Amino acid sequence: QVQLVESGGGLVQPGGSLRLSCAASGSIFSINVMRWYRQAPGKQRDLVAGIITGGSTNYADSVKGRFTISRDNAKNTVYLQMNSLKPEDTAVYYCNADVNIDGYYSYSYWGQGTQVTVSS
Repeated sequence: QVQLVESGGGLVQPGGSLRLSCAASGSIFSINVMRWYRQAPGKQRDLVAGIITGGSTNYADSVKGRFTISRDNAKNTVYLQMNSLKPEDTAVYYCNADVNIDGYYSYSYWGQGTQVTVSS
């Protein structure tokens, strides 16, 4: 079994910053891709950013230049640095990882989500 545990969410004023963390643990051989998604009330879950083992990244257009995804492969942890936050960034943020558990099979795992609220 693999568990993903997010932390770092909270309430922040517009223009502020937050850093989310997501640590993976359990039966992990390697982690190929780690991603952050978000879901606002009444909306679908959307991809925010992704990062592969080698460090290449991709971002949703709405967060480019404001958010930075990074990872510590030794700690099986992914981060999301969020700057210049806007009210429309308010959502539950979910961590997702494609985990190879034995050198052969990979599965997708999700964290429980962490609430980010941007409001004055």
